[in-house]
Amino acid sequence: MTTLEPSTLLSALNDAQKQVNSLILGKTLQVRLAFVALLADGHLLIEDLPGLGKTTLAHAMAATLGLGFSRVQFTSDLLPSDILGVSIYDAQQQRFEFHPGPVFTHILLADEINRAPPRTQSALLEAMAEHQVSIDGQTRALPNPFLVIATQNPVDLSGTYPLPDSQLDRFLLRLALGYPDDVAERALLAGADRRNLIAQAQPLLDAPRILALRQQVQQTRTSDALLDYVQALIARSRKQPGVRVGLSPRAGLALLRAARAHALLLGRNHVIPEDVQTLFPAVAEHRLVAEADGVSSRLTKEILHAVAVD
Repeated sequence: MTTLEPSTLLSALNDAQKQVNSLILGKTLQVRLAFVALLADGHLLIEDLPGLGKTTLAHAMAATLGLGFSRVQFTSDLLPSDILGVSIYDAQQQRFEFHPGPVFTHILLADEINRAPPRTQSALLEAMAEHQVSIDGQTRALPNPFLVIATQNPVDLSGTYPLPDSQLDRFLLRLALGYPDDVAERALLAGADRRNLIAQAQPLLDAPRILALRQQVQQTRTSDALLDYVQALIARSRKQPGVRVGLSPRAGLALLRAARAHALLLGRNHVIPEDVQTLFPAVAEHRLVAEADGVSSRLTKEILHAVAVD
């Protein structure tokens, strides 16, 4: 584990955010949320229309973090073994030899994850939940840290399979990039190709520093009043009109982890209600099960408005 001072670690973290923001223009909040997922030991789902920078964000994060990186392009004919790996019989050695798949890396980009059928999507469940995979009766640990950044197109586009609730729950955060504003789009049009800029990016963090930052996240304080607020939000989600299935206790734990990481990214050693309010949509929208005519983004806003901050 690194022996760097906390201030040195935070300085490196700030430099890493600045570099990613220089590659993904005009998306400061989304970049910060991507770092939240990393520091909170979670996974990130980016859902948006094609061409808005989902894959570019994943590549920019990988280049900046200095970690092992693999990309899997999810397609309708992708098999679980294409992700996890496969055992092949070695006739010369007279034994099966395991050939690890791309999941054995620090950062896995699952590109267009909802273009693969559910059986292939579920191959990631154990890896995301327990940072290990079980193949041929043997459990194999994944590198630490391990982060899945998945992209998906809206489910109403052709050729997509909706992610099951169990898969969605494995993602700490879900976010959308949206169209850039006029200033950012003009800079993109007039500037250098993003792929060339990412290829020139310098790694500003590494595995020991990230693990040390995660320890600092765990030490970020939460008051009893803040816990009361989170619990009230979770409880409200279960009785909110338009919600068929509210948030689970695991969602509450996820919200707290994300809020601690968010506080650290903003230079604080304690969580405030604004951290929770900023993270709540990204944590809750993909976990809420709305009624037929419900819209999760509207529901999260209504839940936040209904719960007062004491």
